[in-house]
Amino acid sequence: MSNSSVFVLENMVLKAQSEDFEAKNEVKILSWLRGKLPVPDIIEHISENGCSYILMSKCQGKMACDDEYMKKPKLQARLLAETLNQLWSVNISICPCNWQLERKLLIASQNVENGSVDLDNTQPDTFGPGGFKDPEHLLYWLMDNQPTEELVLSHGDFCLPNIYFNDNTVSGLIDLGKCGIADKWTDIALCYRSLSNNFSGMYHGRSYSGFEPEMLFDGLGIRPDYERIR
Repeated sequence: MSNSSVFVLENMVLKAQSEDFEAKNEVKILSWLRGKLPVPDIIEHISENGCSYILMSKCQGKMACDDEYMKKPKLQARLLAETLNQLWSVNISICPCNWQLERKLLIASQNVENGSVDLDNTQPDTFGPGGFKDPEHLLYWLMDNQPTEELVLSHGDFCLPNIYFNDNTVSGLIDLGKCGIADKWTDIALCYRSLSNNFSGMYHGRSYSGFEPEMLFDGLGIRPDYERIR
């Protein structure tokens, strides 16, 4: 969904993208997380002519949305919960990357002002009857309804294709351009949405059965707050 190009080699991955805030964030957080979490090692990073090129080690295993895990929702939910708990256990006292609400709302304001909100890539009930009139309406609502943040190390895009499993353990976290200090419910909401969309058949062209949200929340040891997730 980004403007990056990814070249997958036998044991390396080259990611080329505009040298924007997210690209800089990804380089910074990958370096900081080395040895803390299973993230790719940076082999080489070059910035040139407004572009960022990151040559990284290749994650082993399969995406969390691989057929192997979609057909085993209990195992999938347990592994996702374990991965989230690993993320949230990282000490953020000296984390170099900040994605708290103030920053996110600033970026959202700029997107609305520049007319760069992708209306074709929203959940069905976001806009229209029962939803918001337009992106500006949604932005004002978000500004007026900010929750108290439960700050942790947040992946920032905790969707199934960005999580790799190998031998029933997390083996890789990728696409970390939005990774940093943020509310833990950011990851929960994105994970819940990704599971719902994948099981409904939105991305695979086929639907799967057997997933119940309680599987994820039981693994996390928390009660779901669906209003906050929404």
